Amino acid sequence: MALVKGSLDILILKTLSWGSMHGFEITCWLEDRSGGELSVDDGALYQALHRMEERKHITAEWGITENNRRARYYKMTVAGRAYLRAESTSWTRYAATMSAILQRRSV
Repeated sequence: MALVKGSLDILILKTLSWGSMHGFEITCWLEDRSGGELSVDDGALYQALHRMEERKHITAEWGITENNRRARYYKMTVAGRAYLRAESTSWTRYAATMSAILQRRSV
């Protein structure tokens, strides 16, 4: 299933609410939590991470993975937490509204 335009940032922030992760971990977390329904394109992921870093929603630092490789680990900032709270409310309302409309029976 393709991501809805504008949803990747909020999904990344939700992922990082569980702790700092590198890009591959973020992708795996999202695919796992969606039961394999969502696939995240690497290019889109790293564009979003860069954009979110510029907006100060996340910070990044170099670290070593479990496989002994260098990777950038991303962490949510205070501004990112505030954005996540606000956007989560909006997305939840939007999803509920869409669901109500789509499940309504025709007359």
